[in-house]
Amino acid sequence: MKFDDLDKKMRVFETASDHCVLPGVFMVARIDGRSFSRLTKDTHAFEAPFDVRFRDLMAATTEHLMDCGFQVIYGYTQSDEISLLFAREESTFRRKTRKYNSVLAGEASARFALLLGAHACFDCRICELPNPKLVVDYFRWRSEDAHRNALNAHCYWMLRKKGLDLNAATGRLVGMTTSAKNELLFENGTNFFDLPLWQKRGIGIYWETCEHTGINPLTGGSAVAKRRRLHREMDLPMREHYGLWVEQLLNAADPTRQS
Repeated sequence: MKFDDLDKKMRVFETASDHCVLPGVFMVARIDGRSFSRLTKDTHAFEAPFDVRFRDLMAATTEHLMDCGFQVIYGYTQSDEISLLFAREESTFRRKTRKYNSVLAGEASARFALLLGAHACFDCRICELPNPKLVVDYFRWRSEDAHRNALNAHCYWMLRKKGLDLNAATGRLVGMTTSAKNELLFENGTNFFDLPLWQKRGIGIYWETCEHTGINPLTGGSAVAKRRRLHREMDLPMREHYGLWVEQLLNAADPTRQS
C-alpha cells in the first residue's frame, strides 16, 4: 500500500472523535493539577493551608498560558486550578477541543515543573458557554468554590494543628454550617474575614494597556508607545460585584457585543 493511501486510511482513526466548538460560543479552559495534594503536602511540603510560593507558581503558570499563542481575555487561579477565558473569536486549531486540552495541559505542566524544579502534571477540559451570562456564572462559581475551600481548609488545618488526625478533623467538619466554621476559627484566634483576599477569592489576571517612554531611533527624541502587559488582581470582589467585574472585562474585550 502506498504511503498516501495508508496515511488517508489511518488518519480516520486519529480524527474520528474530533470535536470543534461552534463559532460564537465562548470557550473556558479549566486546568487542574494532577495529584497535587501529594505534591504540595508530601513531596514538597508547602505550608498549609496556603503557601505564598505555591500561589506565585500558579499565578506565573497562568500568565504563561495567557501569553503562549492564544487569545485569552482573562485568567483566574485558586488552589491548584486555572481557568482561562478565550476571546469569542479565538480560532486556533480550528477550535478543536482535543488540541486545546492537550496543548494547554502540556504548557501548564512544563511551565509549572520548570518553575518548581520538579515533575508536575496538569489536565485540561474545555467548557463551552453559549452566552456572556453563563461566562459570568462560570467565574462566580469558581470564586464561590474558592471561598468555601478556604474556609474548610483553615478549619481543617487548625484542627490538625490542635492534634486531631485526618479522619477526626474531617469528621468534625461534616455538617457544620458556615457560621459555625467561622466561629470555630474565631474561638481559636483566627478571624476569617481578616485573612488575605487572595486566599478566599483567588487571583484574577488580565491584560492592561500602559504607556512606555523610549527613544525614537529616527529622531533621537523621546517617544511614548502603548504596550500590553499582564496585571495580577489580588483583591477580587465577591458575588454580584465579581460578576459585574467579569462582565466589564467582556465588554472591554468586545465593546460592540450584545449581552
